[in-house]
Amino acid sequence: MTTTLDTRPAPAEEDLTVVPVRHYGRWVAALAAVLALAGLVGSLATNANLRWDVIGDYLFAGLIFDGLVTTLWLTVAAMALGLTLGTVIAVMRLSSNPVLYGLSSLFVWAFRGTPLLVQIIFWGYAGALYKNVLIGIPFTDITFFQADTNSLLTPAVAALLALGLNEAAYASEIVRAGIQSVDSGQAEAAHSLGMRPALTMRRIVLPQAMRVIIPPMGNETINMLKMTALVSVIAAHDLMSNIQEVYAQNYQVIPMLVVASLWYLALVSLLSIPQAWLERRYGRGTAHGGRVSPLRRMFTGFTRATAPTTGKEEGR
Repeated sequence: MTTTLDTRPAPAEEDLTVVPVRHYGRWVAALAAVLALAGLVGSLATNANLRWDVIGDYLFAGLIFDGLVTTLWLTVAAMALGLTLGTVIAVMRLSSNPVLYGLSSLFVWAFRGTPLLVQIIFWGYAGALYKNVLIGIPFTDITFFQADTNSLLTPAVAALLALGLNEAAYASEIVRAGIQSVDSGQAEAAHSLGMRPALTMRRIVLPQAMRVIIPPMGNETINMLKMTALVSVIAAHDLMSNIQEVYAQNYQVIPMLVVASLWYLALVSLLSIPQAWLERRYGRGTAHGGRVSPLRRMFTGFTRATAPTTGKEEGR
């Protein structure tokens, strides 16, 4: 019995067309979600009780812009205070000095363990606890500075202290986690080269820790922007305070809340841009450093799914 070998040439690799797997369930779920969103938007757009005319009148009103300015500077100042103080507290918590460790742990325990709203009200009414603010030598009559508490702690200053100190407690934990994520061998190598601990922390450890610090700190910044709405309880003249003043007069609560929501959404969207850039900047060289946004990935995947793919291209 003889065996005949098939000597026909194998088909060229370019002739093989790879068809991607069809995910029909995903398209059905996406269609249902789009229809539900379209129904919700249509219901809001045609709802006469929403008073779109009132929203249009107040969306760019001067009172609203005044509140936006206060909201923005409170966000920037509170985050600067929180990040600076939080970095110091994080270093203190990592110190081998038991006094520094104990004081920093007590700070985090106190400000992270009480609600932010309580802290805002406390600073706003601190004049009921201390009539005057005194700076001098304890247990003596020597005083270097004295001022009335209510004149010194204005609603804006009280709001800044409450937001900044509360943020410092959370920022310290974020910075501490970032510092601990850096391998200890990095600091040991720097010390072997003669670098002092402070210089090692500033030039070696913190730059590497930024990859871990940036994402949660960006979320804290966005959260700070929204938490400024809480200072309306002490009339700090932020965006939410001015919104409340308006609907207390015209009784258009829902339209004015829509105005506030639109501005908060716009500001959060703007803050998300530098956050994404910083994450990519400090994430270079890592496994997730080149990750693209979900929106771009969706369009890229759609383009690849609709274009024919050959076996040679798939191998690449």
